[in-house]
Amino acid sequence: MHRLRSWLGILCLLVLPVASSAFAQTASYPDRPVTIVSDSAAGSAPDVVARFVAEGLGKIWGQQVVVLNRPGANGSLAVHAAAEAAADGYTLFNPTLSTFVALPSIAPNLPVKLPRDFLPVGFTADQPMFVAVSPSLGVATLPQLIALAKKEPDKITIALTGIGRLTHLTGELLQERADIKLVSVPYTHGPASAIGDVADGRVSMIIEGYSGIAGAVKAGQVKLIAVGSLERLPEFPDLPTVAETLPGFRGSGWQVVVTPVGTAAPIIAKVNADLSKVLGDADFKKKLAEFGNYPRAMTPEEVLSFVDKQQETWLPVVQKISGN
Repeated sequence: MHRLRSWLGILCLLVLPVASSAFAQTASYPDRPVTIVSDSAAGSAPDVVARFVAEGLGKIWGQQVVVLNRPGANGSLAVHAAAEAAADGYTLFNPTLSTFVALPSIAPNLPVKLPRDFLPVGFTADQPMFVAVSPSLGVATLPQLIALAKKEPDKITIALTGIGRLTHLTGELLQERADIKLVSVPYTHGPASAIGDVADGRVSMIIEGYSGIAGAVKAGQVKLIAVGSLERLPEFPDLPTVAETLPGFRGSGWQVVVTPVGTAAPIIAKVNADLSKVLGDADFKKKLAEFGNYPRAMTPEEVLSFVDKQQETWLPVVQKISGN
């Protein structure tokens, strides 16, 4: 008994400094700027959300929170940058669905798996995909688009703003469900590089998050004909869902916050709690809704379960594109 007490005493002496250090680290966190790595191009739908989140966290923390865009290589560049960062909470990663559902043939280091590659922290927002067409195409509804595509196969072109990204996957799912064929026109710098061609009629259509095409929609340069949410959105009550034409169809992007493996649990808990405050703010919700984004708070455990289910849902689409 005396020996057991001695060992317990020694163990406490060893653990206390570590626990005290972790507590001190968390209590002062963050005491310097924090970086949020984004796998999306500046101006894209996920980038807009990331910047609003950074702004909200910065106000709570009294520290600068900077979004670092690392698009390219289908998300691999951002994954590498985030994974190589110190696991101290000062580098967070805001990956989109496509980082978790990727084509192995073009992104060998993907898809990312939780908690193997990163630790889940929280959820940010859903981004329903919008189907928009060039006014010169002469269609006003999704059924009209489908009918035209069947009448004139391989004529309708679609802007592909990222191979393997959700915009691509949603387009593939639309073609499969509607039994049509569209001609892909690839762009490497997100919707900003494609929207002009759609507006001018050089490309027939685009599928994108609203923030990526909002300016063109408001200017009347492109026309919205459907949205990938399961139900009509309050901000777009007259816009039909794709599901109204193709029952059960859902094409919605999302993004989460993760952190390098090894980050202390108390820091993850703090970021999650403060992120939830940001997402629950009424002004924040209104601001995001204007760009077709809808915030949703989740615990790290809920994020893990959600991502697992989403990977199962999109795997068949990815396999089809890969030819597997």
